[in-house]
Amino acid sequence: MFGKLFGRSGERPAADPHALPVPHRQRNGTYPLRALGDRRVLALVEAAGAGDWEAVKAALAPFDPGRDHQVLNQLADLDGVQDWIGRAVEEDKEHRATALLVSGARHISWGWEARTAARAADVTREQWQTFHERLDLAEEQLFLAAELRPEWITPWRCLLTSGRGMSLGAAVNETRRDAALRRDPLDLETHIEWVSQLQPRWGGAPGQALAFAQEAAARAPEGHRLGCVLATAYIEEWVESERGDFLETDEIRARLREAADRSILHPAHRRSPGWQRDFGTFAMALSLAGERHTVRRVFRALDGAYPGGWPWQYFADPEKQFARFQRRA
Repeated sequence: MFGKLFGRSGERPAADPHALPVPHRQRNGTYPLRALGDRRVLALVEAAGAGDWEAVKAALAPFDPGRDHQVLNQLADLDGVQDWIGRAVEEDKEHRATALLVSGARHISWGWEARTAARAADVTREQWQTFHERLDLAEEQLFLAAELRPEWITPWRCLLTSGRGMSLGAAVNETRRDAALRRDPLDLETHIEWVSQLQPRWGGAPGQALAFAQEAAARAPEGHRLGCVLATAYIEEWVESERGDFLETDEIRARLREAADRSILHPAHRRSPGWQRDFGTFAMALSLAGERHTVRRVFRALDGAYPGGWPWQYFADPEKQFARFQRRA
């Protein structure tokens, strides 16, 4: 039992020398995860917040911006990056690909901020215009980054997001998906983007996303984080259904347990910065399914760390809902 829970040889995973210290927990026993819980990522975020491109480059050294999606997302979601990254694109010829990637990713996130999460019918003409202006620039920069660094996956994953937002159509987005998966057939973030693309609200057919996720999870090696794509697909099925009890079936609970055991809870699983987000996705899916056993192991591994962001943003008060699920587990 303990071998399954904590890793091989029945021991807990080795202490991460880069892990941020756990802050004071809130009264509900949780705390928001900051900078993927990693000191190096925190240094990167702080450098970007200060608009210090030289420090950003130094802080990026331990990572691969062409593959480390979660690290790139920390920059993409940081307000203010758009104010200075353009200078790096123009002036730093040696690191232009990285600057283009960061700028493109930021402009996608910044574009969605302008659009908001409102239904399309409720988005104003001015919001749509700003949204498309920012995504147009993002697309231009990401294609340039991909041309400069053809081995990178992250530009193509970002282009899937912008392509969906701009309604470029299935053929365009399939080409972008294939470009990413040629570089890594097991890339989780690309699979998650495609699960989103296949949702009925984006033009997909009912059940299409789940079938795609099931096939992907089935071919993932044991211990690989790609198994999270199945938890993602079930959460999206729950959103589309608009029924709170939609996942509460024995079949779905069994499938989620198996996926967790083969991926994040498998002894071969290796944690990287942001691993809490994968665990958080399974925690949400298992909780929505009413699962009572595997979910405890997932929450125990999280140890109160609230990952934030997607998919918890589907709740009106996501952090409170996380604490409620943790308490029930």
